[in-house]
Amino acid sequence: MNKRYYSLDVFRGATVCLMIMVNNPGSWSFAYAPLKHAPWHGLTPTDLVFPFFLFAVGNALSFVMPKLELTGSAIFWKKIITRSLLIFLVGLFLNWWPFVKWVDGELVFRQWVSSENPESGVRILGVLQRIAISYFFASILIYYLKPRKVFFASLLLLLLYWLLCVVGNPTDPYSLIGWFGTDIDKNILGIAHMYKGEGSPFDPEGLLSTIPSIVQVILGYLVGDYIQKKSKSNEQKQNQHEMISGLFVAGVALLITGLCWGMVFPINKKIWTSSYTVYTTGLAIFTLATMIYTIELNKIKNIVTKFFDVFGKNALFVFSLSAFLPKGLALIKLEEGITPWNWLYKKILIHTPGAPENGSLLYALCVIFFMWAICFWMNKKKIYIKL
Repeated sequence: MNKRYYSLDVFRGATVCLMIMVNNPGSWSFAYAPLKHAPWHGLTPTDLVFPFFLFAVGNALSFVMPKLELTGSAIFWKKIITRSLLIFLVGLFLNWWPFVKWVDGELVFRQWVSSENPESGVRILGVLQRIAISYFFASILIYYLKPRKVFFASLLLLLLYWLLCVVGNPTDPYSLIGWFGTDIDKNILGIAHMYKGEGSPFDPEGLLSTIPSIVQVILGYLVGDYIQKKSKSNEQKQNQHEMISGLFVAGVALLITGLCWGMVFPINKKIWTSSYTVYTTGLAIFTLATMIYTIELNKIKNIVTKFFDVFGKNALFVFSLSAFLPKGLALIKLEEGITPWNWLYKKILIHTPGAPENGSLLYALCVIFFMWAICFWMNKKKIYIKL
């Protein structure tokens, strides 16, 4: 198998591509159901995006960790602390960006905590912050434990999280109001720095729900480690078939386990339940195995794989850019309610024939191709920005 593991680039690229698409509709009011998160319990294709990306982070870590182990503990700690802090701070920067907002026709500074409303401020956590925290703790466990031990540590973390949910609120542990982690987030982060999109202070990337997301990274690492070990055999062709078969079996086993667990611990992205972690990891393994079989074993590379590969090489950068540009350009008012970022939708695509969701989806696709063009240029110039 190619040492670059082209399939992983494609997998990561397809994931970040979908992340950008679901985060940039023409209108949040007009998005097709599969491009929205499940209201609470349950799963939509959109709910697969974030866990798939964490799984891909773990896969990539399996290629880096052997080098870190050779450099010694001092270099290991320096690298993971530096990278984790960088990713976290970029996420925090994007939450605060563009630092000013329009109020009564004037630009005013966005305060860390609003002087007018002490429950309003800059959100501390988010997608990149969860990636940073999950990467940091997963790296530590992987570095100091052998694969077998880190697997059992992951199982214990998933069971511990389940126990904490039940003990935290035995009467109503899995509801928006009853989930125990919100009170902890309020006490540590403060209401001013929490997400409020659910109608009340609740952070879908909260501190306690990060525990199972750490496991998602570890499982991605274990899969990447398994792939590499199987690929080193002299009987490469035969071992590739065995490796892919093993991945499919593992994927199906995790899918069934996640569904069964979900009967008592509901599959839920917003509180990142253990059943959700197991189920989505099963789907990720199944998807990656299919890609390896198609791309690596059968040597099928075409315009689709090349399209996603470009995204995969600058994944975190382009995801950050897709949040940076809309927020910055939103300050420039061309007309009432129209900015340089939404001009295409408001002036043209909103008139797309058929359901209003059509124009909103078409706009999201335009954003995808715009971001792809940037990634394509960067790839052509051999510019790779690793957060």
